[in-house]
Amino acid sequence: MRLGMSRFLSPFKIIVISYIVTMTLFSILLFLPVSVQDGVEIAYTEALFTSVSAVSVTGLSVINVSETFSWVGIVFLALGIQLGGIGIMTLGTFVWMVLGRKIPLSQRMLIMVDQNQISFSGLVKLMRGILGVAVAIELIGAMILGTYYLNYFDTTWEAYYQGAFSALSAFTNAGFDITGQSLTPFADDYFVQLVHILLIISGAVGFPVLLELREYFSPKNPNFRFSLFTKIAVSTYMIVLVIGVAFLWLLEMNNYYSGMPWHSQLFFSLFNSATARSGGLSTMDMNDLTLASLLLMSGLMIIGASPSSVGGGIRTTTLAVMFLTIRSFAQGRDDVKVFGREIHPEDRQKAFIVLSVFAVGLFGAIMLIAAFEGGETFRLMAIIFEASSAFGTCGLSMGITPDLSFPSQAVLMVLMIIGRVGLIAFLFSIRAREKKTHFHYPTERIIIG
Repeated sequence: MRLGMSRFLSPFKIIVISYIVTMTLFSILLFLPVSVQDGVEIAYTEALFTSVSAVSVTGLSVINVSETFSWVGIVFLALGIQLGGIGIMTLGTFVWMVLGRKIPLSQRMLIMVDQNQISFSGLVKLMRGILGVAVAIELIGAMILGTYYLNYFDTTWEAYYQGAFSALSAFTNAGFDITGQSLTPFADDYFVQLVHILLIISGAVGFPVLLELREYFSPKNPNFRFSLFTKIAVSTYMIVLVIGVAFLWLLEMNNYYSGMPWHSQLFFSLFNSATARSGGLSTMDMNDLTLASLLLMSGLMIIGASPSSVGGGIRTTTLAVMFLTIRSFAQGRDDVKVFGREIHPEDRQKAFIVLSVFAVGLFGAIMLIAAFEGGETFRLMAIIFEASSAFGTCGLSMGITPDLSFPSQAVLMVLMIIGRVGLIAFLFSIRAREKKTHFHYPTERIIIG
């Protein structure tokens, strides 16, 4: 069927359709009576929103997961998170490999689009690497958290059950929890927070980065060099993380942090800066932050994670290319140089297209939600926060999502889908077929700015 579809649809359209079909399938599974606890009723729209949020690894929710779903529903939710986290085409490739079949060209094209790659070279190796690294990190995280949770939960089963789901949710940056309180009970437990921060960063920094780190520490390749992508992605991610910590600390030290010891202030700032990049787990109520901090958190969610990762947003490399291009313009240079390399003009063009479309799209989404909720008392800041969280596939919330009307929730679902697929892939999915230009008009300059 996929081969037949590829004759009429571009790989970008197939990717978008695949995610929508997968979300629809999991919404049906979550809506089944066996997925819901006895005596609990769930509307299909709630199951659909939860499914979209899970497969897009966002974490926004209109229900209390722990009080709504049975263990069967939790398993379906976890499968949706895992599938969305590592990518639909990654698992599809795994099935092909298990069956011992050669990966066709059409499948390789879909892998390339799904993982934001720019060439066919090494795609199957990349898929094997992603699966291996993801499973290894999730298992290690589950064992560490499960063992530590023996101090918190009554039974060994519950401790490892909570640890496994928490590790999956943190690494995939899904933001879901089955405690009903996210990580608020562990607001004073720095070990739990640190493990989650490391898992969130591991998932958000990008799979190519993780694979290159594995190669770097491998004795088989002593002359290994990091790619330009890894250098830009990691440096940008860490710079934004540190800036987030510093500004959150400054903005809240005389407000929410007032009276706290310095180490509590540090961990609240560190965790919030890390989770806002796409993690979605929280150790506090977002409504307790000042307006300036909420705007900063919205900005961090908009930036999001790195390309070819589990996170959304405009992505770290987009931010870096934008900043480097502006710097080069200010220095009077036409080229953009960084780490001894030059940024390709096409990548610079893509970065500004992403930023432009994002700005228009997010503004339109905020305006639509505000219009749909015209008679409600939702603050504009809360709407901005929820929309930013949806687009960045983060999942942090000021608590208004369950109270929004379905049209507003539909807007958030569209943002979550676009955030997971990626703006470039989404734009190419709605782009008309490329047409050759057989003539050109005379060129004329216009005034800009």
